[in-house]
Amino acid sequence: MVAKGVPKERIATIDWMRGFVMLLMVIDHASMAFDGEHIAHDSAFFPDAGTMALPTAEFLTRWITHLCAPTFVFLAGTSLAISIERRVARGLPARDIDRNILIRGAIIALLDLTVVSLGSGRWTFGVLYAIGVSMMCMAGLRRLPTWGLCAVAIGWMALGELVVGAVWNPPGGTSIVSALTIGYYRSDSLFIIYPFVHWLAIMMLGWVFGRHLIQHAAGERRVSGKAVLWIAGVAGLLVFVAVRYAAGYGDMFLHRADGSWQQWLHVSKYPPSITYLGLELGILFLCLALLRTLEPIIGVRRNGILLVFGETAMFYYLVHRLVLEVPATWFGLRGMGDITTTYVVSAVLVVLLYPACLWYRGFKKAHPDTFLKYL
Repeated sequence: MVAKGVPKERIATIDWMRGFVMLLMVIDHASMAFDGEHIAHDSAFFPDAGTMALPTAEFLTRWITHLCAPTFVFLAGTSLAISIERRVARGLPARDIDRNILIRGAIIALLDLTVVSLGSGRWTFGVLYAIGVSMMCMAGLRRLPTWGLCAVAIGWMALGELVVGAVWNPPGGTSIVSALTIGYYRSDSLFIIYPFVHWLAIMMLGWVFGRHLIQHAAGERRVSGKAVLWIAGVAGLLVFVAVRYAAGYGDMFLHRADGSWQQWLHVSKYPPSITYLGLELGILFLCLALLRTLEPIIGVRRNGILLVFGETAMFYYLVHRLVLEVPATWFGLRGMGDITTTYVVSAVLVVLLYPACLWYRGFKKAHPDTFLKYL
């Protein structure tokens, strides 16, 4: 019965949301590359993280991009769940499905250790590492019932800080092994900022949502995906307000220094705190609910910028990272500009990426059985 509800086409809302955060992401990475005043102290790893000055323009430029990583990981789980159900509906063996997930996850994770690390000039365990390893874990975890996935994911989000606190006493980083799973590590030659266990919890929730969409389409769930998003979005924001107000457990050791709006929003991304997760997932869910409301009203433009970027997310990510990081790292341009440089470079790059992504989408569609199917 579930197979009858499997969407036959890509869901435009998912690609729109992914495309939207792509636009935000290029701003952050342009700032990292060229803005000498770039703010990135979103972790208790930095001794002054809780008390540092947060100039409005620089802070907001950083803060608006906090939405990117949770969106990528959550929607990766959603898309993967729908994709796997398509394979199940076609009767593919479970072993073949698991192998496909493992290969795809490994390739995505390795892109951080090859392409991205080459561009940045240091070993980088970033968002692609977290997505790839989390995806590999889902090869087994996908067999859990929906309530089990939710319990593990939400349980880790709520209690993970206790585990992190057992191995990390900030400021400073944890051991490399701890950092790869739950902590934080940073040096001149090694950058571990996306410990995969935290992000696996987000991917599990994304999988649950994808499964819900399938089951609702099959008539097995009465509550629509859009209603779930509205409810979860409001709940996430309420969790953020309550935990951030308490200024204690749930901040991942990056507490508010005062009651200013900057301090309220200056939450820990590395590792993600309850306040970060509540805020960003809450915003993500409400945005998805709004887009699902608008989709039947405004229709889908096949070459719309958000759709194109959303459908070519990996290509976009790798190209823009190299275009920004190579000159910053290897040609001595890092931090040579300011916030104006950030937005000018971002705008130019987005304009250039659009036709490149259009070409890549067509090329990938024309070659469905190549290596590109894993990206």
